[in-house]
Amino acid sequence: MPKMKKSLSKSNSRQRRRPWTKSDIRDLKAHSKNKTPVTTISRTMKRTPGALRQQAFQLGVPLGHRRRLAHSEPAGRGRAQGKGMNPG
Repeated sequence: MPKMKKSLSKSNSRQRRRPWTKSDIRDLKAHSKNKTPVTTISRTMKRTPGALRQQAFQLGVPLGHRRRLAHSEPAGRGRAQGKGMNPG
């Protein structure tokens, strides 16, 4: 009985690393400047958020910007000063 070759489709379906082109880097820097969310960049560039963060770190570009809180209070106010508590 002749030996059958294994199907290569399973091993070839694995995701491969794609090199970063100058165009990719330019786009990443533009997204960083515009403070685009990482998930949006990920979908647009078809790369994982981890890959985007790693490349941004290597380039020294900030990525994954924290948005300001919607209910932010001015400094010096809040629970630490006993807001809403009865003085005792």
